[in-house]
Amino acid sequence: MFGSALIVQALGAVLIGVVTVGMLQMTVALESAGSRSEVNDIMGPFLAVMAGVLGVSVLLGFLGSVLQGVLAVPVARSVLNRRTGFKQMWKLAGKRVLPLLGVAALLTFGGILAAAAVVGIAVLLFTAMGPGAFLIVLPLGLGSVVVFLWIGLKLMLAPAVIVVEQTGVYDGLLRSWQLTRNNWWRIFGITLVVTIMLWIIAQVVQIPASLAAGLISETVAPHPDTETAASMLVITTVISALVQALVGSVTFAFQSSVSALLYMDLRMRRDGLDVELMRMLETGSNPDGVPGGPSAQPGTTTWPSV
Repeated sequence: MFGSALIVQALGAVLIGVVTVGMLQMTVALESAGSRSEVNDIMGPFLAVMAGVLGVSVLLGFLGSVLQGVLAVPVARSVLNRRTGFKQMWKLAGKRVLPLLGVAALLTFGGILAAAAVVGIAVLLFTAMGPGAFLIVLPLGLGSVVVFLWIGLKLMLAPAVIVVEQTGVYDGLLRSWQLTRNNWWRIFGITLVVTIMLWIIAQVVQIPASLAAGLISETVAPHPDTETAASMLVITTVISALVQALVGSVTFAFQSSVSALLYMDLRMRRDGLDVELMRMLETGSNPDGVPGGPSAQPGTTTWPSV
């Protein structure tokens, strides 16, 4: 799980590092611009870098949704104390990659369109009503956050459903919605506690790393010229990106495992999956498969031939 998460986080760290360096260079160029024409020349690349930041965020969210479904495989197998290697995990999840891509695209772009609609409505209200629109936009924004959070938690199990139960995109979303019924607040509480805990751990690691990078920069070049400052900026950015990738890999793998365990817990509560899992453990059936799949659902248990 850590290795798979590290690949995605390393890709994201590289992209974020490149975009960050570009943004800092654009910011320095804007501050040193002496005329309006120079500012206009710099604004184009600056907006392109800003678009790159948004694009990287969307890409990481997209890949995260796909990887969350893949990481459900080792978690489901660990319920029966079955170890899963890197190659075996991707082999078991490989057939479900296309549905995972579909649900990731639907969730990602659906969220973008919904957010764009809210922003568009806010802009129209401010254009038509002026500052008075703030009284409408504020509750609209808060209400939108609540709705996004509610829907997001209702659909958060869809990647795990698609991989474990081998469903399609629509059935995976519908199944996630059904599993989370009457359990939203419990899922919200667990997710909130885990998020806060991982954020604190990440800050404990990243803040000293950032301070150390700045200290090294000041020690090596206390009075740097422009070229030296740019070089040190690249070095510190690389160090920060590496630390962020390592911390992000651990936190993402842990968050994904929590989501997968919530999914298995809800299956046990609603489908009696725990009984089927105990039978699988006793008989040793399907040792190389994913527990909780179609063969382990109530009424469809596959028994070994005698």
